[in-house]
Amino acid sequence: MSIHIDAKKDDIAKKVIISGDPLRIKYMAEKYLSDYKLINSIRGMLGFTGFYKGERITLMSHGMGIPSIGIYTYELFNDYDVDYILRLGTAGSYDKNYSVNDLALVLESFSYSNYALKLDGYNKNIIRSNEKMNEKIEEIAKKKGIILKEARVYTTDNFYTKEDITDEMRDEKKCSLVEMESFALFNNARFFNKKAACILTVSDSFITKDILKAHDLERKLDEMIELGLDSLILL
Repeated sequence: MSIHIDAKKDDIAKKVIISGDPLRIKYMAEKYLSDYKLINSIRGMLGFTGFYKGERITLMSHGMGIPSIGIYTYELFNDYDVDYILRLGTAGSYDKNYSVNDLALVLESFSYSNYALKLDGYNKNIIRSNEKMNEKIEEIAKKKGIILKEARVYTTDNFYTKEDITDEMRDEKKCSLVEMESFALFNNARFFNKKAACILTVSDSFITKDILKAHDLERKLDEMIELGLDSLILL
């Protein structure tokens, strides 16, 4: 067991899919896994390990924001010796070329967060995801006929802000999307020399003001989930 995950070491697979919402993880386990079992419920962060197309997979929730995903992915890499972590999440769009329901593969994350600096002195604001994982995800997306857009994202610490930074992020920082977690995930993977990637569904747009309602998010992300699962089992 780790501090925040109540599972034995062999209860967690080497390949893990993470998502912020525990109910989304529960939905994924019930719909896609066979012979699965609950391996964590501390603080309501549900985790399940089972089989997808014969491959052992763990699904784990991570909550919202850099501190939360930082804790869970650190312990998965460090205490459970996980090799691959794939985040499936949602994002807002700063760019007219990314509409609600679009799928995006995160190549880079930009952040003003000091998470990496405090982790091990890494002082860069941009971190890349794993190229090997990205190549496999894009390969499977192509086979499935899924349109998958590459993106640099802004990982923010603040969900609510008074200033509109759409133009700054899109034009100056070249960030098409905004979310709250991938910067910590990618830095934990770098720190432990492990592999991490992230696929996002665009849930709202700062340009068109369209939004996918929270109630719909739980069960309208099947295309992203299936892409993630089918990619992960081939790594």
